[in-house]
Amino acid sequence: MEIHDPTDLQILTQLQTNGRMPVAELSKKVNLSQTPCAMRLKRLEKSGVIESYHAQISPKALQLGLLVFVTVKLKSTDEATLRAFNAAIKPLPQILECHMTGGGFDYLLKIRVKDMAAYRQVLGGVIGSLPMVEGTHSYFVMEEVKETTVLPIPKR
Repeated sequence: MEIHDPTDLQILTQLQTNGRMPVAELSKKVNLSQTPCAMRLKRLEKSGVIESYHAQISPKALQLGLLVFVTVKLKSTDEATLRAFNAAIKPLPQILECHMTGGGFDYLLKIRVKDMAAYRQVLGGVIGSLPMVEGTHSYFVMEEVKETTVLPIPKR
């Protein structure tokens, strides 16, 4: 569903920075009364434009200070191999993101763990031991300059 309505775009902009904003406050910020604002919000949720609400937790508070990006090259990219790799990766909580890519490698993984020992367990014990994996390259993050989940919403 593509959003073109300026008021819907304003609602989305506000909620991206504060998903716990009460409808009363949201309605003031987007210049609507509460009932129409609540109805728009329900419509955006029902249609799947708003996928979920969640808390963003500090990785350091959970002692998950090591962030690593890993490229994965598969031995083959037939449909069965891709499905098998996807199924093996999805249940691993340390892998925050997994993206199939085009170009010099097949997947890009974003992995968050406590330390190098924990990373070695994920890489060597799981990813590297998958029979369809030809090779990996690891890129260790030295400084997190910018990380956001806020999408650039066009102004209309």
